[in-house]
Amino acid sequence: MKQRIGVECTFEKDGRVRVRRVEVDDRWLAVEQGRQWVDEIGRHVLIMVPGGDVQEILLSANTLQWELVSRRSGTHFI
Repeated sequence: MKQRIGVECTFEKDGRVRVRRVEVDDRWLAVEQGRQWVDEIGRHVLIMVPGGDVQEILLSANTLQWELVSRRSGTHFI
């Protein structure tokens, strides 16, 4: 099951996204942003949450909703 999240961001003229914070479980977390890329699924963005965990979020091309991408490593938001 996909976990939908809230994302506070801005979209640049070239289509790139600047993510400032994310909302998970009714809690807003300031994040640092890493690289991003687009494929047939949507726009993927790597973020670092407090504590240093790197997560991947996705703006789905089909639904235009942000989702947390499952990580194989088992790390989660704190």
